[in-house]
Amino acid sequence: LQVARGMDPDEDIAVIQEVRKEVGERIVLRVDANRKWRYSEAVKFACGVQDCNLQYIEEPVDNEDDILKFCEETGLSVALDETINQIMENPLQLLEKFTHSGVTALVLKPSVLGGFENAALIARWAHLQGKSAIVSAAFESAVSLSAYVQFACFLDLQRAETRKLMNEEPPVSTAAHGFGTYKWFDEEVTTEPLSFRYNPKYNSVVADAAETGEFLRQLRINPRMISRTFIREQVKDYSIPVITDTASLSIRVLESAKTDDDDDDDNVRGNLVVFLHGFLGGSEDWIPIMKAMSTKCIAIDLPGHGGTKLEHPGDVLSTDLSIPALVDILCKVLTELTLPGKKVTLVGYSMGARIALYMALKHTSKVERAVIISGSPGLIDVRERALRLAKDEFRARALVSNGSQFFTDTWYSEHLWTSLRNHPHFKQLLEKRSHQTDLNTLAKVLSDSSIGKQQSLWEDLKHLKAPLQIMVGEKDPKFRKIAHDMQKQIHQGNDSSSAAVVEIPSAGHAVHLENPLAVITAIRHFI
Repeated sequence: LQVARGMDPDEDIAVIQEVRKEVGERIVLRVDANRKWRYSEAVKFACGVQDCNLQYIEEPVDNEDDILKFCEETGLSVALDETINQIMENPLQLLEKFTHSGVTALVLKPSVLGGFENAALIARWAHLQGKSAIVSAAFESAVSLSAYVQFACFLDLQRAETRKLMNEEPPVSTAAHGFGTYKWFDEEVTTEPLSFRYNPKYNSVVADAAETGEFLRQLRINPRMISRTFIREQVKDYSIPVITDTASLSIRVLESAKTDDDDDDDNVRGNLVVFLHGFLGGSEDWIPIMKAMSTKCIAIDLPGHGGTKLEHPGDVLSTDLSIPALVDILCKVLTELTLPGKKVTLVGYSMGARIALYMALKHTSKVERAVIISGSPGLIDVRERALRLAKDEFRARALVSNGSQFFTDTWYSEHLWTSLRNHPHFKQLLEKRSHQTDLNTLAKVLSDSSIGKQQSLWEDLKHLKAPLQIMVGEKDPKFRKIAHDMQKQIHQGNDSSSAAVVEIPSAGHAVHLENPLAVITAIRHFI
């Protein structure tokens, strides 16, 4: 029942008392205030309904800092809803302050929380704390509600398993979830309606997970609901020929799908966001992030990687693949894709970050802003540079002589990748990257673009003109320090430039793979 819609809590108290009187004690009652009461009003309501046996009240107060005080003073159980919906990142950190036993339920709207994975994470926390996880619909179609029913069934089974592992009694009953919104629509997107019905065995309205599964398999879209149809490539895949002083290359480019507004030539050939991968990576690494951007994006395969090829592979030893040379290649690609005078936004990771930073510093007329992810301006100490160059040249020889499988296994066994190794898709990533084909070019890139060979850019940072976002994983202490040192150096030399450090939670060095949602959010805010 909705409360806090009138001017006086006394009206709500009278209504709840009358409803309880009419339905008896068998019916479970919940109320939802949607944060509309001041603390004193919420307490007044709680005192007035003490004998009404409410299961809980959702969001009783307008200030979340008063929730626990409300629990202590009134003894009325509370459910969180809007409090959870406002969590942008790292939900478990915020929820830690709501372990109080008075908070008995968490209401989860997957469409608001960012999907089933986030909702399942919060539900798992709730179950471990002995709290209920209630799945609730917003304005969902029958298609979404069917998936929600199956998700709720999964959470109920998980809850029972959690209690079993904790040597607790199984739940007395399954949770009552919030799927009543299916009645709010005059028409449905499907030809057949979704069926929820009263079941006398359970004395409640029941949604059957098996039935909704079959509904999803058999669904037909109501043709009267279709306003238009279209088929469009999600990502375009093409190559651009590039000739440098030392080589001819075919550069593979992935381009995110155009919008309807892209018919304007100025829009098509400008305002690009350009994504640059790291060593052993590829343009495909960026597809999930590119699809989430509301602007035109491209990602390229750097030489030695993916679909980018030397036209004459036998010339690889004489080909310059240093960072300045890679920047020159990138500039030639952008000349083909943008109008004269148009600037781009660069997003680079690791080796790609060094390319992006070099270009932002040395080619200011082409770069509007840059995102540096797990990147470095280089090494200042001459001895450190010599040691790193020797190490990378040894690695390059090992790559050619031992093959990509052995090299990749060794590469990702290093401490830098500890966090990535815990990623659920790490084995698939390792398998894909262990099948590199152009080993000679890849080895040449590793040697030529070594941070030991690259010119240090630390002093150049003082003269940076373009806004910079320096992104780093919270589990990557080495590059966190580098990021903050870069920020200090930039601000020390140039008050007019802006450099913001963004630490991505629950991520190590491979930030864009370990927590892409947070990376998307940060980039979108920046551009």
